[in-house]
Amino acid sequence: MKNIPTIHTRIRTSYLTALAGLAAATTLPAQQSERPNVIFILCDDLGFADIEAYGNQHISTPNINKLAKNGMSFTQMYASSTVSGPTRASLMTGEHTGRTKIRGHIEISPEGQAPLDTTVKTIAHLFKKAGYATGGFGKWGMGFPGSGSEPTDVGFDRFYGYNCQRQAHFYYPTWLYDNKTKIALDGKTYSQDVIHQQALQFIRNHKDQPFFGYFAYIIPHASLEQPNDSIYQKYADKYCETPYNGSHYTSAAKPRAQFAGMVTRLDTYVGEILAELEKSGILENTMIIFTSDNGPHNEGGADPEFFNTEKRLKGYKRALYEGGIRMPFIVRWDKKVAPGSINHHIGAFYDMMPTFADLTGQQETWTQRTDGISILPTLTNEGTQAVHDYLYWEFHEENGRQAVRQGPWKLLRQNIKNAPSLELYNLDEDLYETTNLYLKYPDKVQELVNIMDGARTPSALFNFGR
Repeated sequence: MKNIPTIHTRIRTSYLTALAGLAAATTLPAQQSERPNVIFILCDDLGFADIEAYGNQHISTPNINKLAKNGMSFTQMYASSTVSGPTRASLMTGEHTGRTKIRGHIEISPEGQAPLDTTVKTIAHLFKKAGYATGGFGKWGMGFPGSGSEPTDVGFDRFYGYNCQRQAHFYYPTWLYDNKTKIALDGKTYSQDVIHQQALQFIRNHKDQPFFGYFAYIIPHASLEQPNDSIYQKYADKYCETPYNGSHYTSAAKPRAQFAGMVTRLDTYVGEILAELEKSGILENTMIIFTSDNGPHNEGGADPEFFNTEKRLKGYKRALYEGGIRMPFIVRWDKKVAPGSINHHIGAFYDMMPTFADLTGQQETWTQRTDGISILPTLTNEGTQAVHDYLYWEFHEENGRQAVRQGPWKLLRQNIKNAPSLELYNLDEDLYETTNLYLKYPDKVQELVNIMDGARTPSALFNFGR
């Protein structure tokens, strides 16, 4: 662990150093190579500093370390929201949360959530158009059975996992979905293991054709539970524990051990994905992206402060401070992405749609409007990287929040429903958002307020609780 860079090292490493690493890499334009497979690993509620590659010194993640050693680690990549559903919808559609139909969680009985706008194409449609096999495994949370917004309705050939994000709070379910078929389980099967095996089988089934795999594990979201095996036992007696006996999530006698074990279990899955790709002879031609949907949670007994090696970014899940939205984001693509490189490009998950359009040669023919920009020039060190004028977020729980980032400046609007207040930070000088500069820079505040007010389109479903 002693050779793993800290958060400070990764964020403050010279940009020139990163560029030098890129220049040294062997890169080829995507158009000159065989169409690469793409695996997008999206974990659930994993914070920026919850893995060794981003500074954690309490939890073992050797396989994710290998991704970072052989790929590019971003220090300023953002989830599109501070909770699950809107982030996933934005990833799928290339729209920020001021435009997506799904901007929060609207629960549908007996299971499911409000659906995607099915007139908007997804990244799965994009890959299908390019001739890729498409598979989704894990948590969906963007529709309900019969909504027309299940995975196989919106571009995926294959899906196995949870349709409903609320059901995904529980790791030993009594059912999962195989495409649209509800599969009964005994309540004793650890969902992540069986979902992971389905994901590995998808790789085997499509090793001879290009594929896009969306591997949406629910680890380490609460409840904190897993098999009592060697992974858990690694941490079982390591920490001083306060049992969790809450009402919504499953009780955990040793929540710290459970959380640490779950993250290491996720790391084991990453290792098995790499091994399967290598065994199939396609590792070199596969782009692997590893990230999380939002910041860390403190639910079900989770204790994010305990596992923080250094000062944690301010805010958890549901906050629009950096801790709620700034994500670990690692991309490995052998011989294309500079190994061991660190990049400070400012981006967001809605950049994935134009990136994948660029990757598959559809940058001229994929005409769906997007709020994103392709990051392929950054990944391959080929061409000129465009930059965002601004990034935008909105959140509709807890009286509503908005945020805008433009360069180093970040403006937050809090408590929108009742008594709105503004906070202004310069992230280059104040990464941990401790000094509100709202009164010191009124012109900058007004500039960002104008951007904030113009960024969103009205929504009948989401209006900050008003």
